[in-house]
Amino acid sequence: MASTFKTLLNNDVVSTRTMLHEAIPLTGTIVSGTYSDNNIKNFAHGMFQSVYDYPYLSSSANHIFDITVGFSSTTSLSASSPTSVLNPQQAKKINIYNQMAQVLVGYDVTGNVRQFDQDGNLSGGDKLKHCFFINFARLLNKDEIKKQSFSLTMLTGGASTSPTKNCLIQDVGALNAYKVNSPAGEYGLLYSSSVAEATPSSAGIPAGLIFYQAGVCVLTASLFALDANTGEFNPRYDMYNRDINEILTGSLISASCDAFRNRFVNVSFNNTTELNSTIYFCRANNNEFNYSSNPTYLTASKLRVKNNTNDTPVSYITTVGLYSADNELLATAKLSEPLKKTPDDEFTLRVRLDY
Repeated sequence: MASTFKTLLNNDVVSTRTMLHEAIPLTGTIVSGTYSDNNIKNFAHGMFQSVYDYPYLSSSANHIFDITVGFSSTTSLSASSPTSVLNPQQAKKINIYNQMAQVLVGYDVTGNVRQFDQDGNLSGGDKLKHCFFINFARLLNKDEIKKQSFSLTMLTGGASTSPTKNCLIQDVGALNAYKVNSPAGEYGLLYSSSVAEATPSSAGIPAGLIFYQAGVCVLTASLFALDANTGEFNPRYDMYNRDINEILTGSLISASCDAFRNRFVNVSFNNTTELNSTIYFCRANNNEFNYSSNPTYLTASKLRVKNNTNDTPVSYITTVGLYSADNELLATAKLSEPLKKTPDDEFTLRVRLDY
């Protein structure tokens, strides 16, 4: 325990923030069921489907993301009875949309849940009323998804066994044009490529939203109504050569997720880990810390390192301790090797505390 303390002044302390990024690629072979769908987990409640990188019963399996589907109660899809045999899980699909919307978009001034908006203008504009939701595990996106790094390729058009077109979906221009009017943090607009262009542009076809801190991708179901010949939306082109509306209303949520995964090619993005650091500059002037408070520094009431009274005092610095205002030890930092300290030397030890 130290017997002398030195107060750190404002000029001795500085805080920094570092963003660490890691590339995350996911191929369609995993998502579409590499392990005979043993890495795809369905639940008794039937409200979403979980995807793992390995059979989920294995202890080495990692949860990758969840998939679900929902639509707004204001669309024509919700007009039929929720209990109709032809429209299974109708109420659950509406509840899923409302739950995701209230968390990611919030409420308007009248207290109603806002709908997802394709251009981020929550007070107006075209709404995304029937959506697929991909909720990435924190294992992948860490603190957030890096802006303008998200890329998703899906298959659209034709039958499920013979899709006709790769559709590239990206958060084009999100690095400087992301939105901040969400209770869940920052989000970007997703655009899909048409037949005439190899990559999407901000003037391309709106495809959905990507919420960076929440790690949630919202895709409009209209993507699967894209005519592979014209690049335009056509409600007769979909996952199983059926109208996408039939898929949303006539199938269980798990079946809709299966159809979605069968059209999945790959997804990639850079995650972000925010590393906050406080750096303490511990300065030992020439007349400071030349003696040790260690009891072994003395023997028979004499300093071990001095042979006579005229010798220069000396100590060896091995540890830096950070104390509270009440002189309680909070943290320690070890030097790689003892540092010899005499009145002829001055040192500044840089101690970094990461959190």
